[in-house]
Amino acid sequence: MNPRVRRILTSATIVIVVVLLAGATYQGVATALERREFPAPGHMIDVGGHQLHIYCTGDGAPAVILEAPGMSPSAAWGWVQLNVTKVTRVCSYDRAGLGWSEASVEPFDPARVPDELHALLTGAKVRGPYVLAGQALGAAFVRLFASRYPGEVAGLVLVEPGRAGEAAPPADPRFLTLSPWLARAGVLRATGMLSRAAAGLPPPSAGAVSSFLNRPDHLTRAARELVRSRDAVRLAADAPAPNGPPTVVLDTVTRDRLPILADERAAQQVSDAILRVVSSVRRK
Repeated sequence: MNPRVRRILTSATIVIVVVLLAGATYQGVATALERREFPAPGHMIDVGGHQLHIYCTGDGAPAVILEAPGMSPSAAWGWVQLNVTKVTRVCSYDRAGLGWSEASVEPFDPARVPDELHALLTGAKVRGPYVLAGQALGAAFVRLFASRYPGEVAGLVLVEPGRAGEAAPPADPRFLTLSPWLARAGVLRATGMLSRAAAGLPPPSAGAVSSFLNRPDHLTRAARELVRSRDAVRLAADAPAPNGPPTVVLDTVTRDRLPILADERAAQQVSDAILRVVSSVRRK
């Protein structure tokens, strides 16, 4: 090899290694600081080998259970939880491996999500029947729960259920695979490629969501969920729909898929739909 070319390649390799090390250091320090700044606001409940995080506020019945969209931690419901908690009890939670929840040692299986949620609600002593609300992939999990535990469902709010099998942009399959590595190198944090979706959420939800969308542990599990999101959609479509509970479907709330819950006006639409169902249940 030409000596000049060899020197250029060696210099380029050194620069790349230095940049990657600096990015990894930046990521590690920032993550450590964020862990202290944004501790879990709720409680950890054992669901059989691992613990899930649940955060409940407010009082009253029926209790509202919020199921987050793909890639999102429970804090993504910040606006909605603030609105609904003024009227009744409302709980957001993190699926296994997302947000503050521990990961399961088992490979991700969408069929297990409703059973883990049921175990979580039982362990947290949240009484049903529940009004369940979910957005996109979360809507598919809500439908699965309703089909499996129909006696514990008082009402449903399905937000953009038609997008349950879609990965939020820019999370195409290649990006999903790379995102944990980009997070480890500090690239996602430096560019705000995903974390900008948290802009508009109330504090401290905005900071928590931004933090998790820059963390490789959260993104690794989120990628596994979204890769199997179409399986979740098929399971929900094949599951028998419960008869009786009032159901509201919001097909289009905003043009953007990822930051829908961070948009205060869109979140108010979702909150209003939930509270209409709550009011309907109370009148029975």
